[in-house]
Amino acid sequence: MPAETSQTLDRGLRVLSVLAGSPGGLTVTELAARLEVNRTVVYRLVSTLEQHALVRKDARGRLHVGLGVLHLASAVQPALRDVAVPVLRRLAEEVGCTAHLTVADGEEALALAVVEPSWTDFHVSYRVGARHPLVQGAAGKAILAGREGSVVSTEEREAGFVVTTGELQPGARGIAAPVRGMDGFEASVGVVTLGDLDAATVGAHVLSAAAALSDQLASSA
Repeated sequence: MPAETSQTLDRGLRVLSVLAGSPGGLTVTELAARLEVNRTVVYRLVSTLEQHALVRKDARGRLHVGLGVLHLASAVQPALRDVAVPVLRRLAEEVGCTAHLTVADGEEALALAVVEPSWTDFHVSYRVGARHPLVQGAAGKAILAGREGSVVSTEEREAGFVVTTGELQPGARGIAAPVRGMDGFEASVGVVTLGDLDAATVGAHVLSAAAALSDQLASSA
């Protein structure tokens, strides 16, 4: 006998899921169409979620996931770091560069986990909690590249990763790839160094690490 469930709660969770997968936001009408639910029902759901800061409405009246979700997500971050650190450690040791997991936090990129290589003479120090605009640096640009309908160069599309030089720190080079296949979760895995690097070789390692993390997150979801 199937367990009893709450239809209202199920719909509310679906609202959050659909909005999380719509970076540009949705109108109530668009959201109702996605959910295949009457607009009046969606209005009630949205109103309730707004009271808990789980949904917000922008100046154009489009709906987005609200900042209240961050308070819930903060409890997940330690678990996410636990999964990511072994992957980042392997990446850092393979390429001799500081490796990091970066997540989207609004219009900013937030460094959630960082691992430095153990065998290099020098490496870039990258602080957990560091923030920068998504439009700057390899980590943020890789997150943007992972969004549906994103505009990336032909070279980046074919390579699967983003390479930047000196955008966040003079002389620093970064390579990052989006973590794909996780609805509502925007992140990238990348490395940063002050030395020269072979973008194709290091990029292949970064792609492999991003795919490995995606697989691990999917299996633990």
